[in-house]
Amino acid sequence: MEHEVTAGAAGTAFAPPRPAIHGAARVVATAAAIGLSGQFLFFDVGLGINFPIFIVALLGAGWALRRPAPAPLRRDLWLAPAAIAFAAFTAIRADTTIVTLDLLTAVGLTAAALASFGGRRVLARPFCDVVILGFGAAGWTLTGGAQAVSAAQSSLPSASTALNRARPALPFLRGMFIAIPVVLVFVALFAAADAVFASIVEDLWRVDLDPGDVPGRMILAGTVGWLAAGALALAASRPPADAPDSPSVRWRLGHTEAVTVLVAVNAVFLGFVLLQAAYLFGGLDTMRAIGMTYSDYARRGFFELVAVAVLAGGLVVVLEQVARRRSKLLIGMAIGLVLLTGVVLVSAGLRLRLYQEAYGWTELRLYVIAAIVLLGAGLVALGITLVTDRVRWIGHVLVVTALVIGLGLNVLGPVRFITEQNVARFTDPGIIGEDGSAGLDAYYAASLGDDAIPDLVRALPLLDDFEASVLRDQLAFRREELRFAPGLNAWQAWNAGRSAARAALDAADLD
Repeated sequence: MEHEVTAGAAGTAFAPPRPAIHGAARVVATAAAIGLSGQFLFFDVGLGINFPIFIVALLGAGWALRRPAPAPLRRDLWLAPAAIAFAAFTAIRADTTIVTLDLLTAVGLTAAALASFGGRRVLARPFCDVVILGFGAAGWTLTGGAQAVSAAQSSLPSASTALNRARPALPFLRGMFIAIPVVLVFVALFAAADAVFASIVEDLWRVDLDPGDVPGRMILAGTVGWLAAGALALAASRPPADAPDSPSVRWRLGHTEAVTVLVAVNAVFLGFVLLQAAYLFGGLDTMRAIGMTYSDYARRGFFELVAVAVLAGGLVVVLEQVARRRSKLLIGMAIGLVLLTGVVLVSAGLRLRLYQEAYGWTELRLYVIAAIVLLGAGLVALGITLVTDRVRWIGHVLVVTALVIGLGLNVLGPVRFITEQNVARFTDPGIIGEDGSAGLDAYYAASLGDDAIPDLVRALPLLDDFEASVLRDQLAFRREELRFAPGLNAWQAWNAGRSAARAALDAADLD
């Protein structure tokens, strides 16, 4: 029978002394197994299918080790599938930027899911409390292994009790002892009969164990095991009493002061919006006004305007939360600023579109467009929450919207899309905007990574001699890496984007 072990008296939510860990011995044993598998999955190999396998194993272990009660809330059950989805994209895309974002997102969602497995509310708490919960989950991951090990040691049974508990497993162990040689015989026969089967078996069981790698493997296994112990201890620990839905704000700003700030900012925004209506949207003569052509005027400032939208939205949220009194005048001024900020955001989007049409796509421009979409959705949500007095939930809306946009970017494939569009601009100059630049920047295109390679291979015969020579050399170098780098050819590092790039390079004439 599993025991709960409490180290010290009850304390704060995430600081020692910590609450009881359900089945501490199982937590430590499972973490040790995850640590050993972690060095097998990650040591000296590239990122690929190994990461989603690891996330699935960690989440599965957390679900199996969770406390019987309280059960996770239904509204939090999507966190684990979302973590697995983002982790899976690291094995699909070979785009460094999106894969990095996917990895960080999957880690964050996994931590939230493990916290929910332990009965902690995640989405049901205000956003500030979610941030506090995130810091707490990080604390559990980094230091929770110590309490798990201590709790497991204090719950170790006597030798006779341990032997009695192990007796039910003896038939299984005897069966495995008999089955292993039988299975190996059949595997050997199938491998001898079929070359593809033999290759798969060789890839699965090939372990190039260099004695010099043993210290590194041990360090990696210990690190992964320690972090896994802390994360699993979070899922197996008793949650603290939930914080109130509305966190108290000690400092308050006077109603008049808050309204004054909003009126002043609205005046500045209104002046800027009127200029946009006249010169950007209305097409008045910018050359006469400022000595700048309309195309030059319209293709600048989008980064600054996105920053303006972020700051304005944050200002509205802060003032609504800290104002001493919530009046119709305050809410009206806040909604007015939201509407004016929406116009500013449209201006930023138009400027960026004109710039992109003239000079093509880059990763930065694509991600800025994604940020504009996120901010636009956030402004709509902010207006709704201002009217319904639920501004404290705007953080949840932004996070969920960001996850949806992230999934959309993964489905789109940023690097693949950028390369495809830039190649199309090169082959069909008619789609280039006024005063735009034609051509394909071979250096930049080759720097985008493996997801860009299939489209670059198709564009190679169309380039001039110099650009073709530059691109051919870089593609040939990458082909050799993909062919012979052990860390990229291990099955743990399998990645759909790299596989497509390797196939395209193998079929290309690069010599």
